[in-house]
Amino acid sequence: MARTEEQNEKIRDATRTSIKNAALDKFSMKGLYATRIQDIAESAGIAQGLLYHYYPSKEAIYVDLIDDGLEKIIEASLCLRDMDGTAKEKIDFALKSILQTIQISSNFAQNSRFITQAVNSTAIPPEVQKVLDEKRDIPYQIIAEILAAGQEEGSVVDGDPRTLSTLFWANINGLSAYFTTWKNPGELPDYRLISSMFFRRE
Repeated sequence: MARTEEQNEKIRDATRTSIKNAALDKFSMKGLYATRIQDIAESAGIAQGLLYHYYPSKEAIYVDLIDDGLEKIIEASLCLRDMDGTAKEKIDFALKSILQTIQISSNFAQNSRFITQAVNSTAIPPEVQKVLDEKRDIPYQIIAEILAAGQEEGSVVDGDPRTLSTLFWANINGLSAYFTTWKNPGELPDYRLISSMFFRRE
């Protein structure tokens, strides 16, 4: 019996996901230029020729991964900003959730390392730089908005909200990199140790 278009679409989606997961693993470990398209195909368990039906080059996969990763961070940041609760509750919730995710989701940690690697690279395709220029700053802006609201509420310490936002993301990126590069990283610190940097003492 012939497959339906819906079944074919599910197969295409699953294959594309396998390619992206394999590429994320290779790129985050070896970088763009040390990774071969053959490496990605083999890791995804598909023929190299089939991979080209989905992406014309490894650079195209790289761009898609960067765009997808940043979109997920932006979406999560917007959901955090728009949820009910005080700024203090939002920051506590965000740090607690993210630190838990770092420990249980290798994909999240890989994605964080991958984006950090791309940001720090001096040799990335212009298409990647374009995506970074357009989207990388948005999560920082959103967290700065939440922190500024917290200053108005009286719960967040004084200081430039953008600087505080940079401190917020630096902690997350640093812990994510640590957890993915050490063989036995142990437990991450309690989220309250980090959140205490942002709040006034009661």
